[in-house]
Amino acid sequence: MAAIEDLSELADSMRQAAALLADEDVDESSTNSRRPSTFLNVVALGNVGAGKSAVLNSLIGHPVLPTGENGATRAPICIDLLRDTSLSSKSIILQIDNKSQQVSASALRRSLQDRLSKSSTGKGRDQIYLKLRTSTAPPLKLVDLPGLDQRIMDESLVSEYAEHNDAILLVIVPAVQAPEIASSRALKYAKEYDGEGTRTIGIISKIDQAASDQKALAAVQALLLNQGPAKTSDIPWVALIGQSVSIATAQSGSAGSENSLETAWRAESESLKSILTGAPPSKLGRIALVDALAHQIQNRMKLRLPNLLSGLQGKSQIVQDELARLGESMVTTSEGTRAIALELCREFEDKFLQHITTGEGSGWKIVSCFEGRFPDRMKQLPLDRHFDINNVKRIVLEADGYQPYLISPEKGLRSLIKGVLELAKEPSRLCVDEVHRVLIDIVSSAANATPGLGRYPPFKREVVAIATSALEGFKNESKKMVVALVDMERAFVPPQHFIRLVQRRMERQRREEELKGRSSKKGQDAEQSILNRASSPQTGGSMKSMKEDKKEKEKDKSGPAEKEGQESSSLKTAGAEGEITAGFLLKKSAKTNGWSRRWFVLNEKTGKLGYTKKQEEKHFRGVITLEECNIEEVADEEDPPSKSSKDKKSNGPDSGKVNLLFKITSRVPYKTVLKAHSAVVLKAESAADKVEWIKKISQVIQAKGGQIRTSDGGPTMRHSLSDGSLDTMARRPADPEEELRWMSQEVRGYVEAVLNSLAANVPKAVVLCQVEKAKEDMLNQLYSSVSAQSTAKIEELLLEDQNVKRRRDRIQKQSSLLSKLTRQLSIHDTRAAAASGWSNGSAGMSM
Repeated sequence: MAAIEDLSELADSMRQAAALLADEDVDESSTNSRRPSTFLNVVALGNVGAGKSAVLNSLIGHPVLPTGENGATRAPICIDLLRDTSLSSKSIILQIDNKSQQVSASALRRSLQDRLSKSSTGKGRDQIYLKLRTSTAPPLKLVDLPGLDQRIMDESLVSEYAEHNDAILLVIVPAVQAPEIASSRALKYAKEYDGEGTRTIGIISKIDQAASDQKALAAVQALLLNQGPAKTSDIPWVALIGQSVSIATAQSGSAGSENSLETAWRAESESLKSILTGAPPSKLGRIALVDALAHQIQNRMKLRLPNLLSGLQGKSQIVQDELARLGESMVTTSEGTRAIALELCREFEDKFLQHITTGEGSGWKIVSCFEGRFPDRMKQLPLDRHFDINNVKRIVLEADGYQPYLISPEKGLRSLIKGVLELAKEPSRLCVDEVHRVLIDIVSSAANATPGLGRYPPFKREVVAIATSALEGFKNESKKMVVALVDMERAFVPPQHFIRLVQRRMERQRREEELKGRSSKKGQDAEQSILNRASSPQTGGSMKSMKEDKKEKEKDKSGPAEKEGQESSSLKTAGAEGEITAGFLLKKSAKTNGWSRRWFVLNEKTGKLGYTKKQEEKHFRGVITLEECNIEEVADEEDPPSKSSKDKKSNGPDSGKVNLLFKITSRVPYKTVLKAHSAVVLKAESAADKVEWIKKISQVIQAKGGQIRTSDGGPTMRHSLSDGSLDTMARRPADPEEELRWMSQEVRGYVEAVLNSLAANVPKAVVLCQVEKAKEDMLNQLYSSVSAQSTAKIEELLLEDQNVKRRRDRIQKQSSLLSKLTRQLSIHDTRAAAASGWSNGSAGMSM
């Protein structure tokens, strides 16, 4: 009996463990559970008259179940037994809905008979349930099924009770039917639900009624010695005598005889020994039946323990992780409350900085604001509309008022610059607003990603509100900063810009006048020469002279061109399509104003022009990106003008010297072309080389949208008019509108450069005023604001979410129960392993 009680405690622990693994709520103090243990279930299987109820009465120790020859059990009867050693052997306590009532065995039996007689008119499927507390019964749950050969019994009713994996099946056969055990219906069902025989016990009842039947006794002894049919050899068998009469007799004895039941059970064993002389004593009587039940229950538990322990270990890790996520319980002291609030702020700070620095969440959107939408808005400003000539004329006229400009419309151009740069304020403000929205999203994401804040929704809202308020202030400061950047550019336009405009204009006019003077002088000299020759006294000679002079003049005019055409270029080409051109050029130094001979290489595919000091060098000393450049011819200012008419006559009208200079400048004013130089002046070694270089470079520049200025005319560059060739200058109209258009284009180049500068500097101001301050000042404000709160206010904010609290309490209970169950089951598992090893060793020695 003690072994059964120990197994009962183990079964309860295993039931709780199974419920924990199924994530069910487990109450250690309650025996009721949605997941009842089936280890202690005992189901009686047998035909009508096999003595099932008598066997179960023997286990209970009281004749509470009706017995009879004609099938007294007509419906399933479930009796849940609880052992209470404080009760006397004659006491039976019936528990109904948490109420206890002492009853007698005879009263219970009559009540069951009445209910069974009523159920005989129906289908007999309704279960009768009793919960009894006694000192004589083991803590088992007994199930008495109707006879298997009754009409009301079918497979579904049997499977409802016998299919549980751990329920013990009692195959009850009367002794007189032992010779035909192989055809027993009860044995057939047991084999169907327990093929290995690990939870089946065979019981041969009514041995006393077969005492004179030697054939039956021989079959009984064979079964007890495991020498019966093959179907029965793997099942432990126990022999019993019908106990109803003996138990009833013992119960009706003297009130002071507490040991009458034990006496009756010992007498039963002795009687069985006298009848079954060759049977093992350990398989005879009610005590043997209890031991067999304990052994089978223990074997079933041993099969389940390893899996349960493994599951509990995994569940324990899950529970610990969940406890760590939910956090500890709230500290009740004021210092502890404030410490928790500051710790939550620190956790939020870590998450916020992680989002900002790693781009996690919405952090990458800050970079997207700077590299995507803001530059696009700056490029989409309506510059064409503002620099339209009609708009420029209107602004200049309004700015000058009644006193029009004489040299340069500086007031008008300044007004134009201010008006255009004013447009940059709106994209800058929108950039600030976008970054502000991204920072608000990061604050929300960081708060949601902070586990501790999830426990205290009011405190979480307070943290988000403080951070949002701080970000709002940073946004206003950032807007002031970016507007100040724009206003700074609007308020101060470098005076050198307007001085340069006047200088370029005066230089252009000077060159135009010089060109006109040269052209008229050439015409006068040619006319005077013809007249002088025509007035010569030698007519024939004069005619000849005139012809020769005419030929010589034509030769002088076509000389340079013919030379140019006759000379061959010294440049070298390479590449599959001749896209690489290389040769020597003289590069003018900006520091010394001298010339240096360098080896230049042009790659037409990449649009790059690089140079080295020597031809054999592999690495360029400088590279010009022609995509951003324009090219133009430059007058050779180093050649002094002719000082006498004699020199002019000897050298010809154009002095016979070919201009070998050309210049590469940036398409956007104020940008560098090579290193820190805004222009690069180059000089070819021959006219043919110059023509070839200009041709090749011009093709690259024109393909990229640049402009070319050559001596034979072509489109002009708006930012290089002051240094253009004289021939191009001469063809430029000198009307005021054209002058204004030229100056407006110069101003547009300056404005574009300023806008590019703003596009680079506004993001820096936004980062300084918003992102960096959010990383430092916002978090400092958060700490100071929380620290300044009163203890009562902090406690009010740290009201834990009730769902979280209930969840943590439940997990803590599970953790405590897991530790207890793991310890208990480990002890039982160790004991079972030791007992198994001992029994295997004993068997080996005996062999």
